[in-house]
Amino acid sequence: MDSLCKEYKVLFQLMRAGLWERVPEDTTLFPLTPEQWSKVYRLACQQTVVGIVFRGMDFLPEACLPPEPVMAHWVAAVDAVERKNRKTYRLLDELYAFFRRQGLHPILQKGQGVALYYERPLLRVPGDIDLYFSTKKEFRQAVRSIRSHGVDVFSKSDGSVELRWQGLEVELHSRFLDVYNPLMQRRARGEERRFGYAKVRLSEAPHTSVLIPKGELELLLLSAHILKHAVGWGVGLRQLCDMARACHRLSGQYDPGSYRSACRRMGLGRWSRLLDSFLASHLGVPVSELPYGGRPCRPDALLGVVLRGGNFGLYAPGRHQPSSPAWRRKLLTSSSFLRNAGFSLRYAPGEAFWIFTGLLKGQFN
Repeated sequence: MDSLCKEYKVLFQLMRAGLWERVPEDTTLFPLTPEQWSKVYRLACQQTVVGIVFRGMDFLPEACLPPEPVMAHWVAAVDAVERKNRKTYRLLDELYAFFRRQGLHPILQKGQGVALYYERPLLRVPGDIDLYFSTKKEFRQAVRSIRSHGVDVFSKSDGSVELRWQGLEVELHSRFLDVYNPLMQRRARGEERRFGYAKVRLSEAPHTSVLIPKGELELLLLSAHILKHAVGWGVGLRQLCDMARACHRLSGQYDPGSYRSACRRMGLGRWSRLLDSFLASHLGVPVSELPYGGRPCRPDALLGVVLRGGNFGLYAPGRHQPSSPAWRRKLLTSSSFLRNAGFSLRYAPGEAFWIFTGLLKGQFN
């Protein structure tokens, strides 16, 4: 962390303050120049933690706050985050009502379910809506029902489908965990049956009850999702904040030993130790709330991936070249996996191999 530029240090300080609702640990970094504040704002947007960092600024003295022009941009961005969240909750209500009329039982993955772990769910930048159907029969029926409703559905290489519901991206899944190793996919089914689901009511949709994964299963889902993106184009701080808040809120509600055993069975033991080390070192999660808290390792490798490309690697060099020919864009995607090969083979070699194999299959079909 010492090697980071001042703006990144401020970003992490304010992000931790917003995550845990407390005064920043190091206020000697303040005040900042208008140019420095503008860079902090851009970094917060790139890492999709603009709302969390904004909350962290509530704990700064007035003399340390951004100048009015930067603050105006920030307030507008946070307002947009809150409005999109409210729309997402409203559409979740509609989607659940729609599927239940068909006799279906979708399970909510990540997204608004994870937002429950935050002190202020509306400040978490929302993504798309991910719904999982636990049987192939229900998944196929869900796809048919959506199509019969006049909505276009597009298949993805991992077997899921995507669609737009009133302007919002929705993905339907027939596989619970983001694992690509065929053997581990079968084991994932066992973990799913072992840990199961819990019924909850969402903070901004209190009349709709949804199923979300229970403790160990929730952490497995978030961990595997972060890994999938970390070995590809990249992963941002929002996903790591989700894991941090989940570890905090689920602490005492699951068996860490059972979770560690599941990680070993899934080939994610080494990766999970790295992830826990990052959460403790950079996001301030207490060691007592981490399943691998007593077995730290250096988190620098993951920090490098996070800083390189931001949210899902969208800001990685070469990522946005829409005018480039298709072969060049495919080559850049493959190159990103190769660039992370050392990281991937060290922390999750089996999973990295199958992710890259799937990438090649999808890229060059």
